[in-house]
Amino acid sequence: MTVLSELSDLQNCQLCPRKCGVNRSVNVGFCRCSAGIRAARAALHHWEEPCISGSRGSGAIFFSGCTLCCCFCQNHAISHEYAGKDLSPRRLSDIFLRLQQEGAHNINLVTPTQYLPLILSALDLVRHRLQIPVVYNCGGYERKEVVLALKDYVDIWLPDLKYYDTDLSRRYSGAADYFAVASKAVLQMILQTGAPHFHIEEDCPSPLMDRGVIIRHLVLPGHKEDSLLLLHWMAESLPKGQYYISLLSQYTPICQSSQYPELNRRITSYEYQKVVDTALELGLDQGFLQQKNSAKEEYTPPFDLTGL
Repeated sequence: MTVLSELSDLQNCQLCPRKCGVNRSVNVGFCRCSAGIRAARAALHHWEEPCISGSRGSGAIFFSGCTLCCCFCQNHAISHEYAGKDLSPRRLSDIFLRLQQEGAHNINLVTPTQYLPLILSALDLVRHRLQIPVVYNCGGYERKEVVLALKDYVDIWLPDLKYYDTDLSRRYSGAADYFAVASKAVLQMILQTGAPHFHIEEDCPSPLMDRGVIIRHLVLPGHKEDSLLLLHWMAESLPKGQYYISLLSQYTPICQSSQYPELNRRITSYEYQKVVDTALELGLDQGFLQQKNSAKEEYTPPFDLTGL
């Protein structure tokens, strides 16, 4: 039995590091997902890194549910509330082809792990017709075995690396093992893709990535020290020159919370600049920064079933 076939048993779900073993045809686990695909939007998306969005946009499919469900999630409507529409693998494969026809620079699978076997079935139906890269856009909380199993499917990895401290990951995402798991997964992503590779298209102002890893890190208010620990780990533990980083300042306190009062504000210019300066001091100078005014609710697309 192959790893993929073992991971495809949704009657004993082991897809994410929680390995809850739920029978998804009867119940739902932490991710809130049943045995079918559910998504909330499939359209050209212009708010990824420039080498992903390009000039025409990334073909982003936003899947419902999540294996992390961070308390500060800007996609709360789909990650926590499970908003969306049910899709068959055949319908999803048609969406892939439509996005390619509309000019998407890539197929961008946003939070896909909870539906992995069904998404791979959809990709298998049209792989011979897809001429653009597949992006795996995830929270970084991935089993290493899953990353290995996706070697022939995923061209670009776009993982978050959210936390270094176990208390933070337990408090905000219910995953005390986040760093232990994500650090291994991210390293495996880099080993699989090798150094980032780009190509030029006439209508794009900057090169487009067609293979590689971009590690995203969202700086949280009051927790810049955890960001600095992550940067030091990356500089010391990941192969130099084999990945890009993307330091995000876009944290937006969409829902004020009495349970997490420390998160009820945007990050300060000092907090973000300290993280940026440390990255540069450590030689982590391949990647992307955000303007401080990037913290806007408009950057979260409407999950209104567009394109489904």
